[in-house]
Amino acid sequence: MNLRIKPLEDILASAERKSLHRTLGPFQLMMLGVGAVIGTGIFVLTSSAAQLAGPGMMVSFIIAGIVCAVCALCYAELASMVPVSGSAYTYSYAVMGELAAWVVGWALMLEYAVAASAVSVGWSNYFVGVMQRAFGWHLPLELTKGYFAGGFINIPAVVIALLVTTLLYIGTRESAWVNTALVVIKIVALTVFCVLALPVIQMENFHPFTPLGYMPVGNAAATIFFAYVGFDAVSTAAEETKNPQRNVPIGLIGSLVLCTIFYLLVAAGAIGSVGAQPIMVNGVGLTPGSAEFVTACKLAANAGTLACSDEALAHVLAVIGWTKIANLIGLAAFLALPSVILMMLFGQTRIFFVMSRDGLLPPALSKVHARFKTPHVVTALTGCCVTVAAAFFPVGQLANISNSGTLLAFGTVAVVVMVLRIRDPDRKRSFRTPLIWVTGPVAVAGCAALFWLLTGAAKQVFLVWGCIGLVVYFLYGYRKSHLANGTQA
Repeated sequence: MNLRIKPLEDILASAERKSLHRTLGPFQLMMLGVGAVIGTGIFVLTSSAAQLAGPGMMVSFIIAGIVCAVCALCYAELASMVPVSGSAYTYSYAVMGELAAWVVGWALMLEYAVAASAVSVGWSNYFVGVMQRAFGWHLPLELTKGYFAGGFINIPAVVIALLVTTLLYIGTRESAWVNTALVVIKIVALTVFCVLALPVIQMENFHPFTPLGYMPVGNAAATIFFAYVGFDAVSTAAEETKNPQRNVPIGLIGSLVLCTIFYLLVAAGAIGSVGAQPIMVNGVGLTPGSAEFVTACKLAANAGTLACSDEALAHVLAVIGWTKIANLIGLAAFLALPSVILMMLFGQTRIFFVMSRDGLLPPALSKVHARFKTPHVVTALTGCCVTVAAAFFPVGQLANISNSGTLLAFGTVAVVVMVLRIRDPDRKRSFRTPLIWVTGPVAVAGCAALFWLLTGAAKQVFLVWGCIGLVVYFLYGYRKSHLANGTQA
């Protein structure tokens, strides 16, 4: 079968014919990246990481951060060469062909859409907690949990998903400025946490460092990877960026560096101040979220542990005596999580937009609103799908499921960079990935290792989703592709 490779020149020409409005600068891009990254991962998954790896989760954060760093360097080179929407999907189309591009684009739906739904549900949980603490309101379970989570419909999750969708519908610049305000809240909250937690670190809390052995550290890294996911959404904004050859690499690398520094400081503060030993039965660590784990956390002896906390950072500050500030940290998380939903929806709509522009999805999805200059049809459709999922489904294993799609995309980008260095060495590169023949293979190997360390359920969902994607491609995209039919986007 013909690979149907779309040359870079054709990709850039398509973007010029049906382009989005360029409004974003380097600061806004960096804030978009931070907004997408800092969220559910650090505010929620810190406790899960503690249960999986104990104090060794410090190493888990480092492993996940290294993999993301080398991937970000690869993304930066490609984004500066091909400053259009589409991210890993577009890059794959130019190098590995249409089928590979479709697989990557389809996998990215697991990253963006699933993550947006999961964070909407997570925000709902914070909303319920804030209402209870601030006003004494105990909202009914039937209206705050989805049908498959023991309730009927998650109204708060529905509301936040629709509000964020409306914001994206109105305009990218407006969305970016709202995101920047929310990012400032998150940065202030994490800074306050570090200032209060780091001075009371006790080194004995780091021992034993790996109470369950070394393999769980890798498993925790695969889960914690979700805490870094989102920086690649910056590359999906390339087509809406002023001077993208310069500004996109700044946004990608700058946001990831800032987030990594915060993560390591927060992890050190959480472990060192209150400890992070996992809950064990007969020397065996319990699986986070399992029935046995939930039962164990109800015991008085375990109730105050980091692993059993639903609001990890607020829990730490409460334990070390900063109760009022702990409540403010919980409020900050409640206020800040919508920025993550915003960026996940942003990334998903831009992937759909470009796939539609290439003919692989219906042309209506690449329509641009005359007034707002946004891909309004795909934004509304994606928002509705995310809203439905958030309304009825629990968070569950969504972090690992989201990671599976992300790891495929990240590994593919690293391969694409190396192939282009050989196939098209003279093309202008405003940013060049340093030591590409070290960076590239490390990125591919790191993504493969973390994928292998994901849960079996996450890998199974990924395979089923991939099979569904192939059916959709051969029933529609294969026949309608602009590249195959010789038509222009």
